[in-house]
Amino acid sequence: MSTHYSVTGRTAILRIDNPPVNGLGHATRKGIAQGLRRALDSTDVDAIVLTGREGSFSAGADISEFGTARTTAAPSLGDVIAALEDAGKPVVAAIDGTCLGGGLELALGAHYRVATSSSRIGLPEVHLGLVPGAGGTQRLPRVVGADVAADMISGGAPRTARELGDLPGQRLFDRLVDGDVIAAAMELAVEVAAVRPLPRVRDLSVGRDDAAAARATHERLRRRSRGFVAPAEALALVEKAGTTPFEEGLAEERKTFLELMNGEQSAALRHAFFAERAARKVPDVRPKTPARTVDKVAVIGAGTMGGGIAMTFLGAGIPVTIVESSREALDRGLDAMRRNYQRQVERGKLTADGLEQRMALLTPTLDYADLSDSDLVIEAAFEDMDVKRSVFTRLDEVAKPGAILASNTSTLDIDAIAAVTGRPGDVLGMHFFSPANVMKLLEIVRGAKTSDDVLVTAMAVGQRIGKTGVVAGVCDGFIGNRMLARYRDAATALLHAGATPAAIDSAAEHFGFAMGPFRMADLAGNDIGWAIRKRRYAQDPGTPREEISDALCEMGRFGQKTGAGWYDYAPGGREAIPSPVVEELLASFHAEHGTKLRTFERDEIVQRLVFALVDEGARILDEGIALRASDIDVVYIAGYGFPRYRGGPMFYADTMGAAHVLSGLRRFHGDDGWEPSPLLMRLAAEGGTFN
Repeated sequence: MSTHYSVTGRTAILRIDNPPVNGLGHATRKGIAQGLRRALDSTDVDAIVLTGREGSFSAGADISEFGTARTTAAPSLGDVIAALEDAGKPVVAAIDGTCLGGGLELALGAHYRVATSSSRIGLPEVHLGLVPGAGGTQRLPRVVGADVAADMISGGAPRTARELGDLPGQRLFDRLVDGDVIAAAMELAVEVAAVRPLPRVRDLSVGRDDAAAARATHERLRRRSRGFVAPAEALALVEKAGTTPFEEGLAEERKTFLELMNGEQSAALRHAFFAERAARKVPDVRPKTPARTVDKVAVIGAGTMGGGIAMTFLGAGIPVTIVESSREALDRGLDAMRRNYQRQVERGKLTADGLEQRMALLTPTLDYADLSDSDLVIEAAFEDMDVKRSVFTRLDEVAKPGAILASNTSTLDIDAIAAVTGRPGDVLGMHFFSPANVMKLLEIVRGAKTSDDVLVTAMAVGQRIGKTGVVAGVCDGFIGNRMLARYRDAATALLHAGATPAAIDSAAEHFGFAMGPFRMADLAGNDIGWAIRKRRYAQDPGTPREEISDALCEMGRFGQKTGAGWYDYAPGGREAIPSPVVEELLASFHAEHGTKLRTFERDEIVQRLVFALVDEGARILDEGIALRASDIDVVYIAGYGFPRYRGGPMFYADTMGAAHVLSGLRRFHGDDGWEPSPLLMRLAAEGGTFN
């Protein structure tokens, strides 16, 4: 049973019990409606307390029902909320823990609300490309104000009950407690048992000043959402709460919810939601394989990447020993970490005490022997195979038995690195993305001899530090950077044909990428790609040279860190300014090669870039480097700025059709000798999909 009914004194307790998050699927909605009717029909009951299991009131709708008949099967969530609101006996919602989405809408239908102050309250539907569909956009503004509601609904971030309870004039909670929420709710239920008329959120009004504040949010949102539909729709509905009758706003909300649910963006976002969960599962590893204990971590290298990795673990309360080769490099790294934390303090994201607590967990050293008690060692040294082998040879000597040895390499062969140790089963790749303390993606590279429990531990550690882990096989570049090389090839081909970096970046960003390929290269550092290219040139002298990119690096234009790359940057600035130097470089290239210049429509630029990703992704999938097409989508959403509301490159290809993608690629490549991925050709012929 997903709901339980009991009576204490003259108060009925209706408890939602649908693990793991008390989702409001059809059976649960039906159980709530039946329990409510039973309480209303009983002459032994004066009031009703609606609650959930300890630690979760409800996290909202059952997403797996979306698109099925169960989504709208009676009673709908709206029906249940209307029944609560119109009940002839007082209903008190007792909220502890998670109260999100439909769970909050359900609580807003109660006459009174009691919550533990630490409970998480929110309407995160926007993350699935939706708006609340059971009155959230119309009721929440009436109890917290339209400006706060607009921010919560359009952004989707939850707040604590304490934060909301401290708002001036809030009417969301009748009581906040730090102890037994059920006891507090039952006490209130007894107090209000005879109160009539019963208060309803729908009967409250939204202040006009609040509505104006919500409208002011609209322009800010438009600038940052770039093509993402749901946030703007949510704001429009919040505005309606202050300008139209409740029933009219409710009807408009439901209409918008259904339109979005049946739209492309919500389908893509739901795909991303389930893809991230699927990525946690490795089919050939036993589900109950025990993870190793990781209580202490060591990081080799205190540069940008090593410092960021260390900060990630410190933020999770895990002690870190950080090793450098010189005092100067170590001090520079520690200073950079402290400055990063200080910026968080200045922005109100960290307290001064929090800064000191994190730094206190950090042990800096120049001696590898000091990491001998570490459970996990992550190497973040220079991206050079000889350097990596040297580091792992030393680690093999000093690390304790059973310690996991991980490389942060972005391209190099994990098996070759593991081979210099006497414990290849303990070695794997943990490829963080820069800045490591911010970016969510963690590519976990499974070597040929990596033990299952080591892989399981790395996945568990990733979750513990708030990363989105994806397992990849061994190849040059793994999943993300191998595909990125083809993406950059496509961008370079556009340059060769006459497009400018600004035109290419503009098209990519209009599509929804966080950054276009050239702005992203400037941010990451053009010297990184140059080092990889030089390695590949040395390994295979037949590798075509990237003349323009190499020439740019030969000028020392490495990007933002040098104030010049594909763009110019003001000292300390991040605004990309089109560069006369790059214009001259391109003009010289075109003159030397006799380029027949052409212009490109925005859609063609996007297709050339994205279809290149898809083709290489298909090869990676066919070779078993990625376990699932959806894993590739997760990599590109979490690590490379692919617009989440488009579902990732492989999902996007499915919406276009494999035959359409193949046709486009053949047109773009002409007779340059390119051969399509065998998997892409098979799917095009069969009408199949990647996901």
